[in-house]
Parts: sequence; C-alpha cells; structure tokens
Amino acid sequence: MTMRHTTKARRGAAAAVLAAVMALTAAGCGDDGGGGGKAGGDGAGTRASGKASAPPGEAENRPQDQPPSGAIGEMKGPDGIAVAITSVVRDEGGFVTVNGTLTNGGSRPFNAIHWLSKETEMKSRSSVSGASLVDASGKKRYLVLRDTDGECLCSTGLTNIKPNESRPVFAQFPAPPADVTEVDFQLPTMPSVHVKISG
Repeated sequence: MTMRHTTKARRGAAAAVLAAVMALTAAGCGDDGGGGGKAGGDGAGTRASGKASAPPGEAENRPQDQPPSGAIGEMKGPDGIAVAITSVVRDEGGFVTVNGTLTNGGSRPFNAIHWLSKETEMKSRSSVSGASLVDASGKKRYLVLRDTDGECLCSTGLTNIKPNESRPVFAQFPAPPADVTEVDFQLPTMPSVHVKISG
C-alpha cells in the first residue's frame, strides 16, 4: 500500500513538472514570436534588420518601379548608381533644364567618366555631358548645350562619389517645340526615363 501511494505521488510530481515545463516553453515562444516580445524581441529584431529606424518612404520600403519621394522619375544603373530626376523645366530663354540627384548605392567610389560626351574638345572628363533628351514623337534628339569655352552647361567634376553619397546634378538642353510636353532623358550606361516638361 505504501508502494502504491509512493508511485502515485511520483506520477503526480512528474505530471506537475511536465506541466510547468510546457507552460514555460509556451510563454517563451510567445515572447519571441508574433507578440513582439517586449523584453528582448524588439532589440534583437532591430539589430538583425538594421531597418527599424528607417522612416517610411525609404528606398527599401518602396516598389522598385516607383521613384523616390519628390522625384518625377528615376534611372538605376550598374553598381548601385541611381539618378532621381526632380524637375524638367522649360525656361523662357528657349532652354530645358533637367535637375536631379545622383546617389551612389554601391560599395565602391563612382566616377562619371562614362557619362561624358564623345566630343574630344570637352574639358571635364567626369560630367553628364553625354546626356540627351529624346522626343520620340518628333524623332529628334537634343544634346547638352555648350558654353563659349566648349564646356557643357551641365554638372561637372563628378569624381570620387563615395558609397551612400549623393550629389545634385543638372543639364541644360535646347527646348523642344512648345507642344512637346514629354521626353526621354538618357545617360550612357543607364536606362532612359520618361519625364514630363513643366513650365
């Protein structure tokens, strides 16, 4: 009889221990999982992703085909290089000025030597002098304007742009006819981007 009571007591104790272990396991899974875990889950998640503090609208949160906030178009080229077009404005003097931001999203410094014009008399070797505007309907291409010294009316000195660095860029072109309101902006080595002309 004593043996029977001892066996029952042992079984009862084992059941109690098993129930306690299962309760702790369930509580531990709940903290690490979907509930967000106030004790350590948030910190671990933040460290692992490195994106928790990024504001909404950052590049990693937006669709691939959508330009960044404030831009009317974006070109993405090799090695993480991107150009966000912020405005294409028709001026009264018969020009169209394209403004944008060049960002190096790659891991190496960037030099814009492939974006220069093929003209040999150009002074700057790192510029957007090879850019063009294309009026597809009128079948015309407009090249970057030059000043009297043979320099382009565009951003120059685009050298040693470090990873995660951004720089403003611009280029001026002869204006297409007034009825042309949309053009393709092109840069060598980059995909073209379709933009609207304002002004």
